[in-house]
Amino acid sequence: MPQTITVNGKTIHYTATVGTIALKTRDEKTNGVVMYTAFTLDEGKGEAKSDSKGGSTHRPVTFALNGGPGASSVYLDLGAIGPKHVVFGNDGDSPSDPATLIDNPGTWLDFTDLVFIDPIGTGFSRSLVDEKETKKLFYAPTPDIEYLSLVIYKWLVQHDRLLDKKYLVGESYGGYRVPRMAHYLQTRLGVAMNGLVLVSPYLNPEKGDPILSPIPWMIDLPSITASHLESEGKLTDSAMQQVIAYTRGDYSQALLKGRTDPAATDAMIQHVTEMTGLDPKFVKFSGGRLDIRAYLREVHRTQGLIGSIYDSNVTAPDPFPYAPTQETSDPLLESVVAPTTTAMVDFITRTVGWKTDARYEALSYEVNEQWDRNDDLRKGAATDLREAVAADPKMRVLIVHGWNDLSCPFMGSVLTVDQMPIMGDASRVQVHEFPGGHMFYTRPVNQDPLHKLAETMVNTH
Repeated sequence: MPQTITVNGKTIHYTATVGTIALKTRDEKTNGVVMYTAFTLDEGKGEAKSDSKGGSTHRPVTFALNGGPGASSVYLDLGAIGPKHVVFGNDGDSPSDPATLIDNPGTWLDFTDLVFIDPIGTGFSRSLVDEKETKKLFYAPTPDIEYLSLVIYKWLVQHDRLLDKKYLVGESYGGYRVPRMAHYLQTRLGVAMNGLVLVSPYLNPEKGDPILSPIPWMIDLPSITASHLESEGKLTDSAMQQVIAYTRGDYSQALLKGRTDPAATDAMIQHVTEMTGLDPKFVKFSGGRLDIRAYLREVHRTQGLIGSIYDSNVTAPDPFPYAPTQETSDPLLESVVAPTTTAMVDFITRTVGWKTDARYEALSYEVNEQWDRNDDLRKGAATDLREAVAADPKMRVLIVHGWNDLSCPFMGSVLTVDQMPIMGDASRVQVHEFPGGHMFYTRPVNQDPLHKLAETMVNTH
């Protein structure tokens, strides 16, 4: 379906396409169907130029996936980088607000074509085999990586795009998928990615023993502090650099010293109290080790509210304020399913004209519950990220986070990249933070800087 959008004063003519890719067994029986939504520039469509090596050149193409597991790609599509946008995910947004699609001034379509992939069990993508076989083929970390990589390979072949510059974007669990997919595509399918963008990634879940290791508390403290600074209007990059420096230094040292240095412990608890604005007794009795779930109940308790793990400054009334633990679903997740589902189904069925009365799964709890959380998942994707970067000296990696995200805290990526060897150009792997939480990209203030970072990466190689 032909569409237009104006980005930075330039009118872009593009085509929105909804399509499917069949997954087959070795005897050519279809066992699953993956739906994708593609946005491709109309200018020069079907025309290819010969480059110096005799190959064809087109625009770059970027493949995008969300996470969950169980999330469709609608959040990156309508929230971040697609040409259309619907308001969701910020404090004050309501599930019953009109799900009106508007042009997205932060879209990446001006410098790359976009293909949004919905994994099996999400969106309109479906398994065609029984539950046991579905879990084996699609709902486990490694099979998930393999079939999604195959989907990208098939799309590239079907659309004559193998010779173009190629990029992968993944959010949350998609940030776990992307490094592993890049490595699998490189080494098994023979397709090299030019760059990766990890958005609020679930990159390295192994934090270590919280009793002996300071790492879990080091990962969480900066994002908790960022939430407090934002609530006071003091969240700046310079302020957060001080927080990061303290976390790497005196905070980790005090945790490691433990009872051998009571003065260091007392000073740490006092400083953490000042940084976070929490009740001094709460910080003292936690030993300066702030558990995320306990914090989310504590920080807004006096107002009768509970914060979201995806952005603790996004709140909702706590319907069970006297329960010993959180009894309600996450406030942010409760608010995003309705607007994203309504907007996406309307776009697919009315605007594009892809008719179906099937249920659209923007966020499938069933997929999440059935997911096999085995050793492959617990090891994380940091190893594959290292190997993929080492295998391709030109590939670039952009890791982006929201300061306030407690589901995938930015400090986890900072510490992970700190331990990576520098392989050639040190700027090939970068970590950047933005105001906001897990879905920081829904804030208009972040659209332009995120766009510039991604465009710079694409133009660099």
